[in-house]
Amino acid sequence: MNLNFLKPLPDYLIKRYYGWKATTFVNSKSWYHKLAKDGQHPRAMIISCCDSRVHVTSIFGSDAGEFFIHRNIANLIPPFKKDEDYHGTSAAIEYAVKSLKIPHIIILGHSTCGGVKASYDYFSGRDQELKENSNFVASWLEILRPSFNDLKEDIKEEEKIKALEKGAILTSVKNLTTFPFVKEALDNGSLSIHGLWHNIGTGELMSYDSKANKFIYV
Repeated sequence: MNLNFLKPLPDYLIKRYYGWKATTFVNSKSWYHKLAKDGQHPRAMIISCCDSRVHVTSIFGSDAGEFFIHRNIANLIPPFKKDEDYHGTSAAIEYAVKSLKIPHIIILGHSTCGGVKASYDYFSGRDQELKENSNFVASWLEILRPSFNDLKEDIKEEEKIKALEKGAILTSVKNLTTFPFVKEALDNGSLSIHGLWHNIGTGELMSYDSKANKFIYV
């Protein structure tokens, strides 16, 4: 394979790396050494959006080694499906539950999600170019269609989109329970699932309360 298309890292990233190496790494050198020696034992798995504005480790003030993080468009989890295709999200969940034995899975959605807005426009018939021009995105967003179909008709569009952002979280939670090994872990009490929504602009965090059947501020 010809890899001549690979280019050196941009200078600004190299400078940032050396800055991290001289400060953060040096100040926690013994901790990084322990991580390298002992392997990872994360306290939770977080499934969040790819959106560059969602800074998971900053939100929870975490150190390296605390979270097993998987990111995809609109923080979606597909239903369990066993076949010969590639399933990155499902593979990450399987590894977290069966190999790492993580005790918590957190589904973290957020405000002004581009993936959710794209799915809203697509499902409402506004953006047919998405399906025509996309090899993967449109198919991936189909996971969210049930939540779109459940939207109330008598609310403003802005409220519908925000409701769909939270619907993406709940759809993912429901799909997560279709994985046999996840359901087994839930049934024996070794795993708990949490649905969170983060407001990027205000910094607020909401958690789904199953008893109240709604998201409440933490």
